[in-house]
Amino acid sequence: MESFEGINEFVTVAESSGFSAAAKQLGCSTSHVSRQVTRLEERLGVALLARSTRMVSLTEAGQAYYQQCKELVIGLQQANEQLSTQQTQLRGVLRVSAAGVFAENYVAPALMEFAKQHPNLTVELNFNTSMVNFIEDGFDFAIRYGRLNDSGLVARKLVDRPMMVAVSQNYIDEHGLPTHPEQLRHHNCIVSNTDVWLFEADDKPLDEVKVQGRWKSNNVHTVLQACEKGLGIAYLPKSSFRDAILSGRLVPILEPYWGSGNSSWIVYQNRRFLPLRARLAIDFLIDHFSKWQE
Repeated sequence: MESFEGINEFVTVAESSGFSAAAKQLGCSTSHVSRQVTRLEERLGVALLARSTRMVSLTEAGQAYYQQCKELVIGLQQANEQLSTQQTQLRGVLRVSAAGVFAENYVAPALMEFAKQHPNLTVELNFNTSMVNFIEDGFDFAIRYGRLNDSGLVARKLVDRPMMVAVSQNYIDEHGLPTHPEQLRHHNCIVSNTDVWLFEADDKPLDEVKVQGRWKSNNVHTVLQACEKGLGIAYLPKSSFRDAILSGRLVPILEPYWGSGNSSWIVYQNRRFLPLRARLAIDFLIDHFSKWQE
């Protein structure tokens, strides 16, 4: 078993780019991590890490060894957790960061179902539009919408979010009905996250339409309220309009040109350091939304 000692510490250092960060992840001292990695290198007879006063990086041999070891470590952790799942109930606090109407109307109820299945688990759902630091802020995972930057985080697609254009009947009566996206340049449009709207026709993208209007807000509820009061035309994921469309407060328009939109994602730092409660919650959400329609 001695040949396996230090592998977990080495993989953690490789993924966190430092001994101190690795020690924080593993809940031990920096000296312990350094000692274990050094002993591993001595047994292998090769330097895995290039150390300097400012940074730690993988050597060529270290990069190759890391690629071989990381999946082994993940597999061992998952095997241990699967056994633990059969023997213990989930406990502790599941901390989730989320943002937007989709998270409020759909993700939150799903997490409530998950909480009911695990009566010893506490769930904290924090609605925050800014990206979080998973280690410093203590979040297990986040729900985010849109194109994701290549930040080194792990992202699993939850659902696709096709778009819809909607407007109030009062606005149509006063300003007329646009029949093509290009005509939106001459209408009041309610701007949320961007004033450049993307449309499609026959599954092919059209030219970008830069819109303008009298009302701007990054809050979907406020955008909907302004749209219902006749302040302009709104372009959002279809589920955002569900209640307003069903009640007749808004009507869909330009349907042949609605864009495919973006996706909602579950984002987290590193699957190897996910606690069991987070791993099971993520799997629950993925399964819950597997047949969900926008």
